[in-house]
Amino acid sequence: MASGTTRGGLIAAAVTVVCAVTVLAAPGTAWAGPNPAPSASATPAPGTTPTAPAPSKDLQAVRAQLDTLYHDAAVATDAYNAAEEAAKKQSAALVELARKIVKGRERLAELKTRAGAAAAAQYRTGGLPDEAHLLLSDDPQEFLDGTGRVLQGQKATKGLLAELTQTQQDLEQYAKDASAQWQKLEANRKAKAKAQKRIEQQIAAAEELESQLEKQEKERLAQLEQEAARQAQTAWLDTGVLKGAQGKATTQGAKAVRFATAQMGKPYEWGAEGPKTFDCSGLTSQAWAHAGVPVPRTSQEQWKQLPHVAVEDMRPGDLIIYFKDASHVALYVGDGTIVHAPRPGRTVTLAGAGSMPILGVVRPGA
Repeated sequence: MASGTTRGGLIAAAVTVVCAVTVLAAPGTAWAGPNPAPSASATPAPGTTPTAPAPSKDLQAVRAQLDTLYHDAAVATDAYNAAEEAAKKQSAALVELARKIVKGRERLAELKTRAGAAAAAQYRTGGLPDEAHLLLSDDPQEFLDGTGRVLQGQKATKGLLAELTQTQQDLEQYAKDASAQWQKLEANRKAKAKAQKRIEQQIAAAEELESQLEKQEKERLAQLEQEAARQAQTAWLDTGVLKGAQGKATTQGAKAVRFATAQMGKPYEWGAEGPKTFDCSGLTSQAWAHAGVPVPRTSQEQWKQLPHVAVEDMRPGDLIIYFKDASHVALYVGDGTIVHAPRPGRTVTLAGAGSMPILGVVRPGA
């Protein structure tokens, strides 16, 4: 941009950058996932009772398939959330760089004006520098007084040139930084779109699979899920992991628990942080934000960045991370119980802390 550009034009250019950043940071356009191939029929054989205690192998297979689909959706949701968080930071950095560029160009124009004025003044004195005029003086006192002025003038001139050079270098660096941030933002936009497509494909496949079940089969499937969770919780408690555990919630931990449990009944929605819907890490991050402690947005980053504590030492307010890939997180409320946002189609609810494979426990605000 030329040095003579007006302030209004500079600000308009910055606003254009900010608007473009906002568009790139917005959630991607929805993708329509392909319909999965029809699964084998889960209809019971003639003469059998759909709600019989012995589980149907077909229903067990359906449950395993649903678990896989929803788990993959959870992994993709974490990827989407991570890309979203990175995009927010990059957008903020771009906005700040745009402001610096506007200020830098204004400062550069001001410095060039001052340099031009100095050159014009020298031209009016016949092109002779101050030192030459000083040497031509016949007045000793004027000579002595002028010496100080010349030294000050030389210092000011050097300072002006140095600031001009530094401002130009700063503007060049800001432009390079903005270009790098823009490229990162574009990469994260693509990552978000890819993750969103994966999420919607997996959820659509799961919903299609469930839609093929009869009412009695759905009821039996729910019973199988509850029974599996109960058995896992019982086995976990039988290890004695909670024996002697007397950890008490901190004031902040208690606030996080109160917030999370107050959301019970609200629907799960991937990428949501409230106030009406949540995904698993959206619930835990908002619960701790309500308690005044910022934590990473995703379950994987919560696992990576927050202090780890032993399961037997956990206390209410701690976060329990599940599965080997840290794809799910819940908030421990005490007495072997968690509150969490389970998956699409479910609501925020209480569950047994051992009802899913535990990777470990982390403690915000430690």
